[in-house]
Amino acid sequence: MSQVIEVTDATFASVVMSSAKPVLVDYWADRCAPCERLSPVIDDLSERFGDRMTFASLDTNANRRTATDQQILSLPTIQVWQDGRLVKSLPGGRSRRALLKALDEFLVGVRDDV
Repeated sequence: MSQVIEVTDATFASVVMSSAKPVLVDYWADRCAPCERLSPVIDDLSERFGDRMTFASLDTNANRRTATDQQILSLPTIQVWQDGRLVKSLPGGRSRRALLKALDEFLVGVRDDV
């Protein structure tokens, strides 16, 4: 079962910026084909690595304030937050392997062929 938390303009700060673990935020919108392809990858990663990282999803159509505040210009965009600050931003679609490689420092010890 997926452990992805849906965040909103109202909950972004409390869920993302106050987390004790690193947080991956998936910014998406409906009718975005690359977003649809990335969603099952994020779900799978959340199931496998939810003990090491919090996985969150933000609908940019319904939460424009946060998308604007975070300067999201391309969808999908993945951000990684740690200790209340943005540490990595990955605009555009990613393969599972590329995403795992980008997250390796946060998922210490995970090989990119899993």
